[in-house]
Amino acid sequence: MQILKLNKGRDQSIARRHPWIFSRALQKVPKSVADGDVVQIQDDEGNIIGVGHYQDSSLAVRLLAFEAVSIDHAFWKNRIYAAYEYRKALGFLEPGVTDSFRLIHGEGDQLPGLIIDIYNTVAVVQAHSIGMHKARQKIADVLMTIPGLKIDAVYAKSKEALPGEYANEVTDEWLQGNPVEEIIAHEGGLQFIVNVMTGQKTGFFLDQRPNRELVRQYSKDASVLNCFCYTGGFSLYALQGGAKNVLSIDSSATALTIADKNAALNSFADQHESLKENVLTYLTKTDSLYDIVIVDPPAFAKTLSKRHNAVQAYKRLNILAMARVKPGGMLFTFSCSQVVDRQLFNHTIVAAAIESNRMARVMHELSQGPDHPSSIFHPEGHYLKGLALYLE
Repeated sequence: MQILKLNKGRDQSIARRHPWIFSRALQKVPKSVADGDVVQIQDDEGNIIGVGHYQDSSLAVRLLAFEAVSIDHAFWKNRIYAAYEYRKALGFLEPGVTDSFRLIHGEGDQLPGLIIDIYNTVAVVQAHSIGMHKARQKIADVLMTIPGLKIDAVYAKSKEALPGEYANEVTDEWLQGNPVEEIIAHEGGLQFIVNVMTGQKTGFFLDQRPNRELVRQYSKDASVLNCFCYTGGFSLYALQGGAKNVLSIDSSATALTIADKNAALNSFADQHESLKENVLTYLTKTDSLYDIVIVDPPAFAKTLSKRHNAVQAYKRLNILAMARVKPGGMLFTFSCSQVVDRQLFNHTIVAAAIESNRMARVMHELSQGPDHPSSIFHPEGHYLKGLALYLE
């Protein structure tokens, strides 16, 4: 394990257990250190203060531990098993009811750069750092041994999450078990078709589970518009809650085909309609009003330089969405853009309500589910913001 030293005074964030070290904090990095290497971090006096993965980028080291440890099989097993015990305590292991959840959420589970999602008997490993990608087989081997999880296949899906030059040499692959085209995942007593190979992210958006539960709670006898519906997560929960009809809109024909299959799989085909359309176009041209409108767009900004344009886009989207909510109806609105924090998001929705001339009550402040935990020492892990509004 090679040693990297910090410049003087650059250990303060590590003392606060923040797991990121930026390149400017490091003394000269030896040429022998390669991307993905496990390195030992020392302060300027030579004290060992952590171990992590190195990468030649602005974010140079992601810390795996704040002490001298070996990153061996025992390390991976202890970290992954601890994350599993936390999910078990959350009640995410109820066969036929909920068997799909996030097992590892990066820094929130002390494994920065690593995402693992479970879909019934399939685990999807997504590495956001070169170090984690190089460790993928060791991680897969541990996943096959977790008592209580009946994992029979592990898929590595990291190509789109890794840096360019390295990603060019990466192929998504099955690490364990046989390839599975489609999986039936269970969440909240509903069945969802998930394609981990071709679907967005790891195949489904598990972070919205508690917010889908809220939609179910308020959907009895409601007309529902689900914008950016993907494969119909919110739509099915609304139908299960007693919605009289749901219109699901997305620009992806592939996603809508699965949404329709999901509706049929759960015996809701008669109350469900899908529409391939640009959401902004639909909201601009339609005169229809709904009891519940849901807007869960993709990230409008992934860098600070694009934040202003993203805020303007969120404002416009929400002005249009508010116009489609009946008086006495609800708007569920979200942002997953990490560079748009909760305060800025809330201010944007306030601006949209002012321009819409609608009285809006905040019923719920919404966030990602508890299987997507953010470390108290790493607030950047909190990315999903949302509001449930009652509009007059």
